[in-house]
Amino acid sequence: MSGSIDEVTKDVFVVRGTAVNWVILREGDALTLVDGGFPGDLKKVLSSIEEIGHSPSDVQAVLGTHAHVDHVGAFDYFASELGVPVYMSAIDAYHAQTGDFEQATPFDLVKRILNPRMLPWLLSISTVGGASHPTLSAVRSLDMGKALDVPGRPVPVSCSGHSSGHTAFHLPGAGVLLAGDALATGHPLSPLNGPQLLPDYFAANPDEAVRELDNLAGLAADILVCGHGEPWKGTPTEAVDLARSLHEA
Repeated sequence: MSGSIDEVTKDVFVVRGTAVNWVILREGDALTLVDGGFPGDLKKVLSSIEEIGHSPSDVQAVLGTHAHVDHVGAFDYFASELGVPVYMSAIDAYHAQTGDFEQATPFDLVKRILNPRMLPWLLSISTVGGASHPTLSAVRSLDMGKALDVPGRPVPVSCSGHSSGHTAFHLPGAGVLLAGDALATGHPLSPLNGPQLLPDYFAANPDEAVRELDNLAGLAADILVCGHGEPWKGTPTEAVDLARSLHEA
């Protein structure tokens, strides 16, 4: 079975996996999958598609916000088994194909083991391939700033920092922003709920991650969906202001 599923607005489904979310966009009988959980979340990804009344063969495109292990776990299945095109920014596509992910190292995490939230989270993700570096055989590069010709018509928005090519996806017609990990609304390592940045040690370039939030502020949306945490009602501008104020505190 998948994690819980919310249809946050018509034909936009947010699914909770192992401490990470993915999104399914529906247009008629066709689907787009945005992000894909940890490698061990594959069965949950497939179940989530079935639970909304579809089959994996209905997925016409797979989009990645960035090449981190908790977001690309299901991608190679769709690419190699079903022939579904996988799209990411050019930079993160390269990292996905080489397995050279810009993500927190085991040392980054172990040296923070005194955080009482760290060990339970590490144990949880260890069961789903959290220490692995899966590679993708084929990834296509995204063109930023214009609607993609895939179900849901998402618009890629560059917001690097968490990874060098991190991408958010704006759904103007639905009023939704899929922020990936540029923002979070919660995380097992955080005591906070609501818009926030993930800890700096998760980012390839923490200062850039803060600056690039400007690319999200001002987008027309009233629902924020992140890779970690619950969907949040409010504008991207409000979310960015809240996250920056917490980061600067």
